[in-house]
Amino acid sequence: MTLVDSSVWIDYFRGVTSPETDKLDALLSTEALLTGDLIVAEVLQGFSAESEFNTARQLMTTHLSVASLVGPDNAVQAARNYRALRAQGVTIRKTIDTLIATYCIENGVSLLFSDRDFNPFVDYLGLRSAALDD
Repeated sequence: MTLVDSSVWIDYFRGVTSPETDKLDALLSTEALLTGDLIVAEVLQGFSAESEFNTARQLMTTHLSVASLVGPDNAVQAARNYRALRAQGVTIRKTIDTLIATYCIENGVSLLFSDRDFNPFVDYLGLRSAALDD
């Protein structure tokens, strides 16, 4: 199972061509994808036109499985992961990214992302990058 981060969805909906959006395009026709409640919020808040908002909402909430990414256990483990990375000299800029990465690590889900904040989770904590899966 692959969870797609908002960094990729935003580029995808904007029509940006990148290795990550190409991978998303390929995965949409071959694999059941997962998204998260926090990712849905991040992506949908960027739409100004109601019609585009509704199209994206429809895709993200009816064609994908939507996971709750926080919960008390994930929140505590995310704090542990943040602290472990700080001990390595790495500061993650966004708490949401820590929660997303931790969910993926704890649930054995690979993550498709283009946000550099996820790289330390791959390097130090075992996050599986969907871009590297092939």
